[in-house]
Amino acid sequence: MPIRVLVAKPGLDGHDRGAKLVARGLRDAGFEVVFTGIRRRVDDIAATAVQEDVALVGLSILSGAHLALTRRTVEALRAAGADDIPVVVGGTIPAGDVPRLRDAGAAAVYPTGTPLDAIVADIRALTEGQDRACASE
Repeated sequence: MPIRVLVAKPGLDGHDRGAKLVARGLRDAGFEVVFTGIRRRVDDIAATAVQEDVALVGLSILSGAHLALTRRTVEALRAAGADDIPVVVGGTIPAGDVPRLRDAGAAAVYPTGTPLDAIVADIRALTEGQDRACASE
C-alpha cells in the first residue's frame, strides 16, 4: 500500500505550480498524494490530514507567511491529536528563516530551487516504515 502524503496550499497564496510539481514527483515516486488545492485554512488542512490518514503534510507557501502558517498548522495537528504527522514546508523561504521554521515544528524545509529528488528522498526517510505498518493492518 503506498504511503499517503498531503500537499497543501495554506493561506491566501494562489500560485500552485510548485506544489503541483512536487505532488506529481511524489506520485511518480510511488506515494499516494492528496492535494488540497489553493487557499486552504489551516484547520481544514489538519482535518484533511486526519481524515485521509496521511503519513506527512507538505505545505507550499509563497506568500511570505511561512512562519505563522507553519506554526499554526503544527498547532492544528496537535489539537487534532495528530502531532505525530510530520510537517514539511517548501516555497519562497529566505535561508535565515529555515532554522526558525524548524523551531516552529517543520521536519524539513525546501526553499525554492531544492531538487525534486532531494525532496522525495527526505520524504521517504521521514515516512520510512509506514508502508509496512499499513500493509500489516
